[in-house]
Amino acid sequence: MDFFTLSQLNSLVSEELKNAFPDAYWVMAETSDVRLNKNGHCYLEFIEKKASDNSLIAKARGYIWANTYQLLKPYFESQTGQSFVSGLKVLVKVSVDFHPVYGYGLSVMDIDPAYTLGDMQRHRQEILNRLEQEGILSLNKELEMPLIPQRIAIITSPTAAGYEDFLDHLTNNKQGLVFYPHLFPAVMQGEQTGKSIIAALDSIYKNEELFDVVVIIRGGGATSDLASFDSYSLASNCAQFPLPIITGIGHERDDTVLDFIANYRAKTPTAVADYLVNRLEEAATGLAECQSDIIYAGRRMLDSATEKLRQLIRYLPIQAHNSIEQHYRMLDTLKNNLRKSEKQFILREESLLKEKESFFKLSSPQYILSKGYSITLKDGKAVKSAKSLQKGDTIETILSEGKITSVLNG
Repeated sequence: MDFFTLSQLNSLVSEELKNAFPDAYWVMAETSDVRLNKNGHCYLEFIEKKASDNSLIAKARGYIWANTYQLLKPYFESQTGQSFVSGLKVLVKVSVDFHPVYGYGLSVMDIDPAYTLGDMQRHRQEILNRLEQEGILSLNKELEMPLIPQRIAIITSPTAAGYEDFLDHLTNNKQGLVFYPHLFPAVMQGEQTGKSIIAALDSIYKNEELFDVVVIIRGGGATSDLASFDSYSLASNCAQFPLPIITGIGHERDDTVLDFIANYRAKTPTAVADYLVNRLEEAATGLAECQSDIIYAGRRMLDSATEKLRQLIRYLPIQAHNSIEQHYRMLDTLKNNLRKSEKQFILREESLLKEKESFFKLSSPQYILSKGYSITLKDGKAVKSAKSLQKGDTIETILSEGKITSVLNG
């Protein structure tokens, strides 16, 4: 039985491909996962998507060797005014290659700058424009991030490496800060990604009051794998969600529509965890500072009160002595005033008595009789009218000195 080793078979395939595709070909595709290595070689992916649903229908590994890249990159960017990055629709001249180790690939020889913006980038911009026209583009960004985001609703795949890294950074932080993460599983790659994340958001919404923030995370991967996050329905749901959304769904070089509408965007799941830890640490530091300020203010108030108490203790005997002396002086004044009032009262009373005595003397019968007047009595009663007397009546006349008894004759 004849057989080949794998390397022999790959070499045979490589040779056959060279014979079958000897020329260079102009290919229209979209760039994805563009990256530069330390030797100056540019590695990327070429992708093609179906226009109807934006699903991926073709993908090929591509590379631009350093000497070619040094010429093509500045030429392309000067002509288009845009960096050579992922998400560009390009027309490139390539040769077909098959490496025994790395497999099928396209080696870029030339590029046509007329194709500047690829379907991926254009699609994203169209979604953002639509969200803006509907007035919901910045709704989630406008939500206030909680000062203490401890209750975390996490949307991701439970088997994702990024999820484990996130939990490790979040729960094993050096400060010992406590978080309460809860997983809402979702598909994070492929055509079902958008629907799966929306379903998770619906579950969170039913218990909205139990959470502070929503975290959507995913580990790294090719840029083309993140196309599912450039979905209008997903972006619309997230933009209008009532809790702040934090994303960490790619590498440093990746951006999606979801990243743009999120309240906060971090590059990676671990960066999301670091953000939450730092925010809680800032809140804890702020609380510690407030506590310190309150203690300091309390001590100042206590010190002030203690000093006032000491002053009172020091001055109270003096004030008490002064108060007693003042009261003694007031009593002496009152005594003197009382004595003066008493003398004046007695003098006034004596004067009144003398006046009354004089009045009584002038009004007494003896005083009147001494002036030559007399009093006539009949039967011991004063006679006020002669008509009250008759012949034969006996009357008595009282003089100043003595009295006279008479009998009326006519």
